[in-house]
Amino acid sequence: MKAEIIEVRNGLFIRSVKNVFPYPSVIRLFNFSKRPASFLELSRKNILRRDNYQCQYCGKSKGDLTIDHVIPRSRGGGDTWENLVTACHTCNSKKGNRTPDEAGMKLITKPKKPHHIFMLKQFAGASDENWKQFLFM
Repeated sequence: MKAEIIEVRNGLFIRSVKNVFPYPSVIRLFNFSKRPASFLELSRKNILRRDNYQCQYCGKSKGDLTIDHVIPRSRGGGDTWENLVTACHTCNSKKGNRTPDEAGMKLITKPKKPHHIFMLKQFAGASDENWKQFLFM
């Protein structure tokens, strides 16, 4: 046996031709194989997810959102988690080729690389109530 079911999803089953198995919600592995450290890709989609699809200058979450370089590329700002934020078109145009301080704008949250668990939670959506005792979020 390689795993055991700790919690099941009520009313759900996995069926084969001859057998019916409870649908697992939480399983425990008896042997754990190390896997490579998770790599979080720096992408437009992940920046938007990290910032909760909200402009980091005004808080607007409707309409088209863009990605803004906090320190403009022309001034040495790179494409990093700490230098990219979600911005609405209005705020992005207002800030222009300046830093937020120069433009008189303040960031709602300081940009940083998200923890991979945060991104997994966003990807998974609503978690099952049975998971709460096993998650540290």
